[in-house]
Amino acid sequence: MSDTNVNSNLDQRTIEGNDELDSNRRKSLVTLATAHHHVGAHLKCIRPTEDIFNPEDPKIREDIVRMIIQYLSDEGYTASKMTVYDEANVKWHEREERIVEVKRLKKAILDGDWAEVDKLSAKPLVKNHKSFLYAVYKQQYLEYIEHQEIQKAFTFLNRRLKPLEHLQTTSNEFKDMCYLLTAKSVHDAPSFKNWEGIGPAREKLVEQFQNMLNFENTDKDAETFNDFSPRKVPYMYRPIDFSRYFGKPLHTKSNSPVRATLIGHRGNVKCVEFVGEEGREIVSGSSDNTLRIWDTENSKEIGILEGHESRIWDVSSNKNGSMVSSASGDGSIKLWDMKASKHTCVASFTEHLSDVYSVRFHPGDNHIVTGGYDKIIRLYDVSAGRLVKTFTGHQLSVSKTIFNPLGNLIVSGSKDNTIKFWDIVSGLCIRTISSHLGEVTSVEMNSNGTLLLSSSKDNSNRLWDVRMARPIRRLKGHQNTSKNFIRACFVNNSLIAGGSEDGIVYIWDQDTGEVLQKLRGHTGMVYNAVWNQKQSLFVSCSDDKTLKTWWYDENIPLEL
Repeated sequence: MSDTNVNSNLDQRTIEGNDELDSNRRKSLVTLATAHHHVGAHLKCIRPTEDIFNPEDPKIREDIVRMIIQYLSDEGYTASKMTVYDEANVKWHEREERIVEVKRLKKAILDGDWAEVDKLSAKPLVKNHKSFLYAVYKQQYLEYIEHQEIQKAFTFLNRRLKPLEHLQTTSNEFKDMCYLLTAKSVHDAPSFKNWEGIGPAREKLVEQFQNMLNFENTDKDAETFNDFSPRKVPYMYRPIDFSRYFGKPLHTKSNSPVRATLIGHRGNVKCVEFVGEEGREIVSGSSDNTLRIWDTENSKEIGILEGHESRIWDVSSNKNGSMVSSASGDGSIKLWDMKASKHTCVASFTEHLSDVYSVRFHPGDNHIVTGGYDKIIRLYDVSAGRLVKTFTGHQLSVSKTIFNPLGNLIVSGSKDNTIKFWDIVSGLCIRTISSHLGEVTSVEMNSNGTLLLSSSKDNSNRLWDVRMARPIRRLKGHQNTSKNFIRACFVNNSLIAGGSEDGIVYIWDQDTGEVLQKLRGHTGMVYNAVWNQKQSLFVSCSDDKTLKTWWYDENIPLEL
């Protein structure tokens, strides 16, 4: 047999053998696939992007920022490093200093070292927390009384406590402190008959201070970047999945998310609200002194509410959509019947002395809360048509008033840069947040009342943990610095939407603070954007005299 024939036979057998191996391998894989459906998602399979590395984990995100800062520091990009520090709010050295100050203040209170307490109280840690300062001064005063140092007590009462009299925890507390100047014991005054004594009172004050602290991880040692290794965190970038918020992207067939433009107002549109939880109608208020009703479905104007003599600052609807309330620059609040064939004003409240900037229905629909230029918050009984209670304590105009979801608290934002929580029953301010550096233009709560969203002229929206009154996240990117009321709201408890002076509606990720989308369409500043769950729709109001609705098209891919 020739060499050529031998080689040919060998090649043929090799090919046949490989075919047989391929066939057996295919059969093996088919058998394996039949026995194990969805092998890639099997419970025994390791999924590194979900089980080992979760990009949504705040700690992972923090570590990534620290990696960036570490790199910039190593490469000598000092200016960039400091910029990242500011943008990410990673201010570790400040945190270390504050931790030291906290420990010093606690020790000074427990030791009764009031000179040290006064020194530390002048720092930002305490300086703006007037309610806590009042509690500190009250403790000092009661100790003077306990030690019968009457002259010191009298001087201290006039110099320190009198300017903070409005922060007293009961209506007669300051009066009782004055009475103590002639009493034999602290317990002689009704307000202090249960006073526990100097030691326990100091411990209680320290506990109050701890609860008041408005920054995270106060008692933990601050971390540094020096011991951080980038190898600790496997990082894989994944683009934002917008559908996890709505189930469908925000988009339209014309490459613009604007669904409709509502034209009719002759002045800028200060406020907007969906009527009732169903949101089949939209109500807007304008500087043309009118409110206008719009059909949500066809975007047509279906009614004009006239009666106010000045601009409309705010509008609110009850849950079933039967009534709308409006707040105006003419100092009045009006109630409008939305179920009658012709929308009519059924009541008007005129106790405010000037512009009313805010109105909000109680979750029970029987009350409204208002606030305005005269610094006073007022609670009205809608069914009885009368003023029920007033709340005083803000030093400047009240820009926004809301209820918590349970309806037992009022939350107010003011031009005095503070946010206050008021107990409806007692009428007392039970907590004050003073961390904003500019006027507070808006406050809102999420559906379960655990988070507070505030807007301020310090160019930020901020998320707060309601129970601890501490900041969680700062939302930036928009503009809010001028004299206007720029407001923001929660969306699906996953997103935050708000207006901006640059004419854009901003949408942020609640969990990360990232700007997810900018909705462009208005030609003037946007005062507010409101979301309705039932309609899956935004509506925004603007200085350009229009409102815009923004829609969703799940068939078009998202383009950020």
